[in-house]
Amino acid sequence: MKAVVYRGPRTVTVEDVPDARVENPTDAVVRITTTNICGSDLHMYEGRTSVEEGKVLGHENMGIVEAVGDGVSRIEVGDRVSVPFNIACGTCRNCVHGWTSFCLRVNPNEGMDGSAYGYANMGPYDGGQAEFLRVPFADFNLLELPEGTEHENDFTMLSDIFPTGWHGVELSGMSPGEDVAVFGAGPVGLMAAHSALIKGASRVFVVDKEKDRLALAESIGAIPVDFSASDPVEQITEATKGRGVDRGVEAVGYQAHDPAGDEHPELVLDNLVKVVRSTGGIGVVGVYMPQDPGAATEAAKQGRIGWDYGTFFTKGLSMGTGQAPVMRYNRQLRDLIVAGRANPSFIVSHELGLDQAPEGYAKFDAREDGWTKVLLHPGQSS
Repeated sequence: MKAVVYRGPRTVTVEDVPDARVENPTDAVVRITTTNICGSDLHMYEGRTSVEEGKVLGHENMGIVEAVGDGVSRIEVGDRVSVPFNIACGTCRNCVHGWTSFCLRVNPNEGMDGSAYGYANMGPYDGGQAEFLRVPFADFNLLELPEGTEHENDFTMLSDIFPTGWHGVELSGMSPGEDVAVFGAGPVGLMAAHSALIKGASRVFVVDKEKDRLALAESIGAIPVDFSASDPVEQITEATKGRGVDRGVEAVGYQAHDPAGDEHPELVLDNLVKVVRSTGGIGVVGVYMPQDPGAATEAAKQGRIGWDYGTFFTKGLSMGTGQAPVMRYNRQLRDLIVAGRANPSFIVSHELGLDQAPEGYAKFDAREDGWTKVLLHPGQSS
């Protein structure tokens, strides 16, 4: 089968790899209809992770079930499904308590709870930027979708970024009527803004410097804040008459940078501590790493980020962090899409065939104007 393979910093190729197949009785094989390039894929693409060469990438996947193992009883061949990026066993302590993003059984890497398709340190599993994908524990992990092709570009966001954006808002502790600041208008940040508005936020400020991303934020009713124009904290503080916001979402991660392009991994955390009112909450879904050899400082290379914890403590702020447990949210989000209450596909800018993946990676990574979210359709020729 054809698949997108990592071959080194800023190099991905489309190659023939062994076919995905049922390896255990609880497996299914899914024929991929849509798979996305995620912003977190760019950390690997840029050489900022320990991902091994030869890894098949892709953790935002959906498609049609092609085969099932003898131990699969709920999912059937022909089902249209969304594949959560979390690979979870369904029976360990964390899974039973709804934390499928921290499954205790599926990742053999020491010290790592939780697993994912096609990602550094997240287990030995191939990704779904391919024609087919093996799904372990299929009965537990797969989300059934309505038959046909309707809402394809909306449903493809259910595997990761829509639940991740929703999770960021949940971690912040937002209640209806509150003001929210989302830092980062990439796909996850835009999904966080979309989620906050659906959940009843009074106002949502979205901070970025890319004009196309800020325009998308404005198109859904959020308030764009261009941090290259002036200090975003001052802009939001002025708009809230000095009060600040009730909640904040960090959707940038460890490669945060200033308008000049210099990296400051603490930048967004510090800004959120400043702009969220005392006793407010912050949800962090931007990726941070235990080790980052390409970091700007020696401490950051060891995952030590020197952010303003003193003010965070003094203001009585709370913070939630970590990867989203997709299954906690994806059924409800699916139904919001079907009901017309959510339309996460508003971020889609490009739909490409699998063979065009190297171009999609390069342009998305370069933040070329208009390249906001790239979908790959393995069955589509360029």
